[in-house]
Amino acid sequence: MESLAKLQSLRSHLRLTKLSQVSQLSSLSRSSSKPKRVTHLKKPQPESSSSIGSLFSEITEIFGNESFASDGSSSGFSISREIHSRDDGFGAKIAHCTPTVCGNDEESVVRGKEDKLSENDVSPVVHEVAGIVRGEFGSVSMEERLEKSGFELDSEIVDKVLKRCFKVPHLAMRFFNWVKLRGGTTQTYNTMLYIAGEAKEFGLMEELVEEMEKISCEKDVKTWTILISQYGRAKLIGKALLVYEKIIKSAQEPDAVVYMTMLRALCVAGRADIAMEFYKEMAQKDIGLHMSLYKMLLSCVARSGDSAAVHLVADDMMKVSQIPDHIVYGCVLKSFCISGRIRDALEFIRDLKDKDVTFGYEHFETLLKGLCRADRIGDALEIFEIMKRKQFVDENVYGIIISGYLRRNDTSKAFVLFQSMKESGYSPTTSTYTELMQHLFRLNHYEKGCELYSEMLDKGVELDSVAITAMVAGHVRANHVSEAWKVFRSMEDKGIRPNWKAYSIFIKELCRISNTYEILKVLDEMRTSEIVIRDKVFHWVISHLEKKGEIDNVEKVKQIQRSCKVSAQGDLSTHDASSEQENNMDFIYKSEPGMTDHCLVEPLPKAYNERDLQEICRILSLSQDWHLILEALEKSTVEFTPELVVEVLRNCNTNGHAALQFFSWVAKQTIYSHTTETYNMAIKLAGRGKDFKHMRNLFYEMRRKGYSITSDTWTIMIMLYGRTGLTKIALNIFGEMKADNCNPTASTYKYLIICLCGKKGRKVDEAIRLFQEMIRAGYIPDKELVETYLACLCEVDKLLDARKCVDSLQKVGFTVPLSYSLYIRTLCRTGQLEEALALADEIGEAKTTLDQSTYGSIFHGLLRKRRVDEALAKMDSMKAAGVNPTVHVYTSLIVHFLKEKQIERALETLQKMREEGCEPTIVTYSAFIKGYVNMGNLTEAWNVFYMMKLKGPSPDFRTYSMFISCLCKVGKSEEALGLIDEMLTSRVVPSTVNFRTVFHGLNREGKPSLAQSVMQKKLALIRKHKSMT
Repeated sequence: MESLAKLQSLRSHLRLTKLSQVSQLSSLSRSSSKPKRVTHLKKPQPESSSSIGSLFSEITEIFGNESFASDGSSSGFSISREIHSRDDGFGAKIAHCTPTVCGNDEESVVRGKEDKLSENDVSPVVHEVAGIVRGEFGSVSMEERLEKSGFELDSEIVDKVLKRCFKVPHLAMRFFNWVKLRGGTTQTYNTMLYIAGEAKEFGLMEELVEEMEKISCEKDVKTWTILISQYGRAKLIGKALLVYEKIIKSAQEPDAVVYMTMLRALCVAGRADIAMEFYKEMAQKDIGLHMSLYKMLLSCVARSGDSAAVHLVADDMMKVSQIPDHIVYGCVLKSFCISGRIRDALEFIRDLKDKDVTFGYEHFETLLKGLCRADRIGDALEIFEIMKRKQFVDENVYGIIISGYLRRNDTSKAFVLFQSMKESGYSPTTSTYTELMQHLFRLNHYEKGCELYSEMLDKGVELDSVAITAMVAGHVRANHVSEAWKVFRSMEDKGIRPNWKAYSIFIKELCRISNTYEILKVLDEMRTSEIVIRDKVFHWVISHLEKKGEIDNVEKVKQIQRSCKVSAQGDLSTHDASSEQENNMDFIYKSEPGMTDHCLVEPLPKAYNERDLQEICRILSLSQDWHLILEALEKSTVEFTPELVVEVLRNCNTNGHAALQFFSWVAKQTIYSHTTETYNMAIKLAGRGKDFKHMRNLFYEMRRKGYSITSDTWTIMIMLYGRTGLTKIALNIFGEMKADNCNPTASTYKYLIICLCGKKGRKVDEAIRLFQEMIRAGYIPDKELVETYLACLCEVDKLLDARKCVDSLQKVGFTVPLSYSLYIRTLCRTGQLEEALALADEIGEAKTTLDQSTYGSIFHGLLRKRRVDEALAKMDSMKAAGVNPTVHVYTSLIVHFLKEKQIERALETLQKMREEGCEPTIVTYSAFIKGYVNMGNLTEAWNVFYMMKLKGPSPDFRTYSMFISCLCKVGKSEEALGLIDEMLTSRVVPSTVNFRTVFHGLNREGKPSLAQSVMQKKLALIRKHKSMT
């Protein structure tokens, strides 16, 4: 099956080899026998030079044509009503689509319907065990009570107990840890994976998967579906794609559930290009989509600007899934309008002109919403006038226009229309009143907001929780807390139970006015009302109180948090509570390895105070809540300069969201103005966080405000698109750069070529063309670029082009030995040893001396192929040529002998290198430690370790990590635990992997108490680190 080059360019560290390129019409071939009752949707025409204004004028003429639009009595097409009525029939069409496929895939894992007979058999035992797990028994632990209960727990009982502990994941984990000592099953692991995912404990999920692999617990399709679903909902698409790749590698065939879960995750994350490749693969496999997933895919693809893909999906909806045309047209229009693609929406309407389509109320309403969202209020008013003539106007239509005015802060016009609406006999909706109230309260027009609320009460407008909460927030902002409580209590009088959102808004506004007593009162009421208090609410309150210095009240809040027992952190002893944040930061902000980019934003002279930099960085890391950060920034007395802002952005690359908000905020300060350098850094930060839309918006804002667009600006965008595999976009930007009369620099060529040579989005022919263009332009490539470029050519067997590259390097100043050395090393690294040896002999005859590293590469390549005699002969030829073997050459030979368990030859090599004045390094000694452990000679391994501590070189982090891993593999985890203590005393900080390796090793060896002590050491280290920072 042909692999998908485009998909390969977009995913991180993957090769989805099973996906194949499907032509746009492949999905239609299945329906060729069906009657073709619908004409193809017309694909969008290339954008003309005419403005969107003229296109809109054409559309208004179309709407004004009575023969085209229906009259007021016509129902037109109702997106909501008809889609709902169609769903059942469409769902029945997919014969192989199980309820799990069509419903909520992941939640069915926990809440699926159980067999009634089985439920009756085990429910008493499940009830008793769940009571033990969830109960409080003073000095008697849960584990002791379970041991004494005498219940025989099979996989079904364990699974149902875990499901009942869904809201208390820390207790579920304790129970699971106790049970798995008696043997875990796929079913129980699946349930625990789901619970961990719902608690956002992604580190714990990874540990559970590792455990399944270590105990050979088989993963089924449900396991993969849970993992993909949980990662997808958290927008960790890289991890979701890795899971998909594992399914392929495990030789399991992904089913409809996996495909739909993956497609939904990609749509939620906005990865339209990859989503379309999955959709095409699903079409090829005859896997149908239900209506909600079709709509989700349409919206995702429309947001990406790929209108051709929108039309492809729409064609499939009509011809394959047999969804009525008018419903599909409504979905397409809605997807364009929601995503702000107004031009596409207008072109689509124009294309429907010849299709005898009836335009109803919902059609107009959708377009009106889209125009208002796109801030085209003038055009929206023209549609509004047409709707008036067709008698399509009601209170909802007025509400849309009012909302559009409020979105652009045009309060006066919003209220003029509001008054006109009432005078015309229309009663404003609850949401319209609510929006107006919220806007007035934000502008501190408290009395006017109260008047609107009173008007709602007088007119008998039905209040909802959002409207009441808006009034509560208004009262609190005006410091009328008693009035706020009265309004809040009125919810229950109206039969509305306040939800967590209403309470959290109440708390947030109380934090704004610093009313600690009332904050604690609201928290207590939430607890009494059994409302789940989310961690972020506690975080707001604790951060607020800590800033005020109210330490006693901080402890009170923490006590409330502990008593709630719903925190995802809880008593989990096997998981670092911060790992979720770390995993998200790794995905969002971590740069791709192996590519340096610091030269693209030149460090400015230090025209700022170091204390100011530390102060602002501290503020930005205070909280995840921007309002709290904003409050601290407003109180700060720091004087901002462009140099300071650049350094703040540079230092806050792991907190990119807050840093970019800071960038927007600081631009509004009266005595400050951005520069090209600050914009370059902000663009870089947004791109490193994969927020390419924000990155482009910053670029356009920079141009709009007249800042100089330099070659560095273009290069940053090219590099950031390219390193994520979006090389086609990177090439387009390179073209835009040239069209803008901005000459590419050496850095521009370097980063673009490196990206084109990468595994993701590789385009070898473009890389060759640009490398030659770079040479012709007079730029000299550096060593990093040459090595990357040659490696790419060798990997795809373009050895003739590689040889041409070597020849061209000599023309721009590279010496002959250096040019050939780079080429030979690349051949060795890419496994083409014979070509490397032939080239070495060829240039040897030309009496060109190769450097040490080149001989070392050949030597290492021979050892990897187990050609030891040839390797030793090569070592002799090195000496004959006057090139002494390096420590790396000797170490490679020692590693080979140790792998072959030839310890005597390894020791002889060590002695020889010492005699020749080549001192062993940490890597050399570490190889001996690993070799001795693998041969079962732990005494000698420890002797080497202690000799390193005594005489040097001292063991480093890698040595400790390697030794720990080796000891745990041979069942000596208790000795590995001692190494953890050694690291702490030697001021070498153990990693999470170190702790995890020892923890799992001790559990495997039946030493759970020692395993718990490992986690205690880890938590103590984390607390110590936090106290220091």
